[in-house]
Amino acid sequence: MSDDIAVPVSDTEASVPAVGAPPIFRGVRRALATRGYASLTEFRLASGRRADVLAIDEAGNILIVEVKSGVPDFRSDQKWWEYREWCDAFYFAVDDGFPTELIPEDCGLIVADAYGAEVLREAPVAKLAAARRKTLLLRAAMTGAGRLHRIEDPMFTQSSPTV
Repeated sequence: MSDDIAVPVSDTEASVPAVGAPPIFRGVRRALATRGYASLTEFRLASGRRADVLAIDEAGNILIVEVKSGVPDFRSDQKWWEYREWCDAFYFAVDDGFPTELIPEDCGLIVADAYGAEVLREAPVAKLAAARRKTLLLRAAMTGAGRLHRIEDPMFTQSSPTV
């Protein structure tokens, strides 16, 4: 899929995550922040898929974390492998009761609760092409700024620009 597909930012912002996100999300985001990453949840990719967590560090490295609430959630997910083409490193995040042997060896593994997370296995790194990285960084900036604007000014309804 082409990186230069214009997608209205309003589509990428369609669901602003609720305050008080589920415990695994919160723990993952806290742990990523301590590692120097800023993150967004429910981030829509140009492919139309939504990444549970997209995180970016100050060097522009991009991680995607797919949160799994349990074994049935993991087994029913047939789309996770598509996220790999949109990040430098891909992780699964699960709670401490999840049988971690189910997670493919070629994916990173994070175990999280509401207070933090531990990376049990680092993800292999496959650097994104520069054009795709630029597109993702711009979309992430626009999405984050748009979400913050709607929190600060919920009555504002103007359509968002296209990225």
